[in-house]
Amino acid sequence: MSVFENVSVVREANVYFGGQVTSRSVILQDGSRKTLGIMLPGEHEFNTSDKELIEILSGKLRVLLPGNDWVNVNGGESFEVPANSTFLLKIMEITDYVCSFIK
Repeated sequence: MSVFENVSVVREANVYFGGQVTSRSVILQDGSRKTLGIMLPGEHEFNTSDKELIEILSGKLRVLLPGNDWVNVNGGESFEVPANSTFLLKIMEITDYVCSFIK
């Protein structure tokens, strides 16, 4: 889906790692939440309480999920993050992404 219709957008940005990662929260009609963001090159550790589906729209990164080896992820690909986990990202080039939080 390239357009989200009938949504609410949280005005304030989510800014992490000194501005290296930014996003905006979008609330869909059914109450589910997504973030739309940009990640600049660098290495970052994230924590999540919800399961996440991260879709990479453009860019290139490597992800280290719990119990796995590093995996390359390119624009047009996605990966899932288990709930209540920590994961590492190495952003290789500017990356545009959508993160869906799965309850």
